[in-house]
Amino acid sequence: MRWLYGAAGAVFVALGVAGIVLPLLPSTPFFLLAAASFGRSSPRAYRWLLTNRLFGAQLFAYREHRGATARSKALAIITTWLGISASILIFSLPIIIAALLVVIATSVSIYLIRLRTIPAGAHFLTADGRSWG
Repeated sequence: MRWLYGAAGAVFVALGVAGIVLPLLPSTPFFLLAAASFGRSSPRAYRWLLTNRLFGAQLFAYREHRGATARSKALAIITTWLGISASILIFSLPIIIAALLVVIATSVSIYLIRLRTIPAGAHFLTADGRSWG
């Protein structure tokens, strides 16, 4: 079962990385699933995920404190709307598809706005007592 969880974790990391770039694919839920998978399969992979310099701090903040910094939230909202707008304009989407994309972007924005805001530069203690943030 460990190799199955490890393989699932790798797939979830790949989807999370894709979600950083693709406007409608979320990244955080996939990284959370990867953390859960790696937690059951490989302490080393789990530690790598939570200490990764690109997304580790955000993942840790979301996982442990159910929140994000104001900067992370603003960046996510801006990139979501830029991606949606570009998709609608570049691909000349039918009105029903464009409306659906706007509804999705609005839902994501509302979720992010309502998400707990963690102060920038906040320091948290990890489970093993190390400072993070």
